[in-house]
Amino acid sequence: MLMAHPAVLTNLIEQYETLRILHAEEGSLEVRQRMDDVAYTLCVSTGMRDVDAALVAARHQLPGARPQDDSLLTA
Repeated sequence: MLMAHPAVLTNLIEQYETLRILHAEEGSLEVRQRMDDVAYTLCVSTGMRDVDAALVAARHQLPGARPQDDSLLTA
C-alpha cells in the first residue's frame, strides 16, 4: 500500500479537526461537504473505511508516533 507523506496527513488531520469545529458551530452545507471530502481523502490516504479509524491511522503514521503501539488499529 502506498503511504501518504506525513505533511499531507498532518494537513488533512488539521483540516478535518477545524471543519469539525466549524460544523459544530455553523452547521452549513459548505462546511459539511468539505468535511466529507476531507474525511474521504483521509480514508483513501490511510486505507481505512471509517474516518475515526483513518484519523488514528494517520496519526500513527506521523513522525514521533510510537510504531510499536498499534492497539488502536486492531479491529
